[in-house]
Amino acid sequence: MAGGSLVLSDDSTLSKLDRGLLRVEYLMILICGLTVFSLMLLAVVSVGGRNFFNAPLPGYVDWIEQLMPVIAVFGVSYVSREGAHIRMDIVVGALRGRALWAVEILTTLGILLVAVLLLQGSWDHFLRSFDFGQPMWSRDSSMDIGLPIWPAKLVVPMALTVLAARLCLQLWGFTRAFLRNTETPVAVPLMADVATQAAMEAEQVSGHDD
Repeated sequence: MAGGSLVLSDDSTLSKLDRGLLRVEYLMILICGLTVFSLMLLAVVSVGGRNFFNAPLPGYVDWIEQLMPVIAVFGVSYVSREGAHIRMDIVVGALRGRALWAVEILTTLGILLVAVLLLQGSWDHFLRSFDFGQPMWSRDSSMDIGLPIWPAKLVVPMALTVLAARLCLQLWGFTRAFLRNTETPVAVPLMADVATQAAMEAEQVSGHDD
């Protein structure tokens, strides 16, 4: 389903960087979708093995623990790009011009600060687990079949790095819109009216996504 916003493009450097990062985000949400599908297959194998052979999949819970971070955070940058996260649309929708862009700048700065702090903390958490000198390069492992945990811990700083890059681009876009007092900046999520939202959803359903 289409979100409640749209992102404009042009030939500017900002827009080119936005589209380049979008390709990375598309890859990440593809990986996220394949991970969900993999968990479904694991569930079928585990339940089927338990019911028909009295032998569930070994380490089923361990694999879930490894894959859940991908599902939880790999799509966060794409959601931010599309403006599909939870926001105060009633308040923001009432603003126009520089007042709107000033609010967007402040909120984007706040989110970027939180993302950077989380990135630093999650990277330190990964480093505490990763060690070239240990078997499978890991200082810790899952409890059942001994899977190394560092790959799951690396997922979070990877996703937050892409999110931080996305937020920097949006901060650039909102700042440029504020300075130029433009109504239609590129590379940032703009609120769409009801008719535009309906057209976007119809376009997605018809399979003609430009």
